[in-house]
Amino acid sequence: MNTLNYTNHPDFILMGLTDSKKIQLVLSVLFLLIYMVTVLGNLGMILVIRLDVQLHTPMYFFLTHLSFLDLSYSTVITPKTLENLLTSTKNISYRGCFTQMYFFVLLAATECFLLSSMAYDRYIAICNPLHYSVVMSSKFCSALLTGSYVFGAVDSTVNMLCMGTLDFCNSNVIHDFFCDTSPLIALSCSNTHDIELIIFIFAGSTLLLSLITISASYMSILSTVLKINSTSGKKKAFSTCASHILAVTIYYGTMIFTHLKSNKTFSLGKDQVASVFYTIVIPMLNPLIYSLRNKEVKYAVSRVIKKRGRALDN
Repeated sequence: MNTLNYTNHPDFILMGLTDSKKIQLVLSVLFLLIYMVTVLGNLGMILVIRLDVQLHTPMYFFLTHLSFLDLSYSTVITPKTLENLLTSTKNISYRGCFTQMYFFVLLAATECFLLSSMAYDRYIAICNPLHYSVVMSSKFCSALLTGSYVFGAVDSTVNMLCMGTLDFCNSNVIHDFFCDTSPLIALSCSNTHDIELIIFIFAGSTLLLSLITISASYMSILSTVLKINSTSGKKKAFSTCASHILAVTIYYGTMIFTHLKSNKTFSLGKDQVASVFYTIVIPMLNPLIYSLRNKEVKYAVSRVIKKRGRALDN
């Protein structure tokens, strides 16, 4: 087969979501608004947690980094998507494509392990509250965060090494709006069976390990909460977990649907909708979920505003 020569033909072409100019315009406005809310929401969450001393706890330490991850991986995808929607230029260089894919997998995998760290934090807070401050020390929290990034980097590096062995023959058109493993494997003319298996094992291990941690944590939490006699006590315990459970359900649902299947079965319809959801929409939803459903964050915002107001008056 005639393998593409990337010295002379260095670019892939991202086909995007639609060929209709009207729909592209609508999507560009919608995605721009979503991205602005994502940036403001996540930066706002980070600032509020940093500025309010009462939120300097392990739970909000992890939430700060969740906001950073959401902001980062939205930024890896959305600006290039907006450029493709608003201009006739749909090219992305070979190096740019693989760089985008590397950082996206890195950030997405890191978020999986960070969400499992947050579940463990809730488990200690509810099931072993007397030892919470000892177990969830700043050193241990930093170790969990570092481990999340290390596992994410390993996952992303293995993915990149596997994808770097592929040949792309005759066609350089990616039928998606960003460089992800599924549409690239579907584009390749190489025998991808072994590569798909390796990527599936690593991606599956990332999802399975983090899901086992989350499931085990919440089963223990449920068992503990059911032993609480007072209804108010049960509600209070559940309320501390509600935001995290909702975020986990949305994130893992779309990730599993999109990735834990054969990459050769990539479809332009359902897969792209799921990809838009977890790359563009979820990073906007997380700060809204954790702020609108969390009284501590609402009170912290109020305290920060009042504090800044008094500082301006003086």
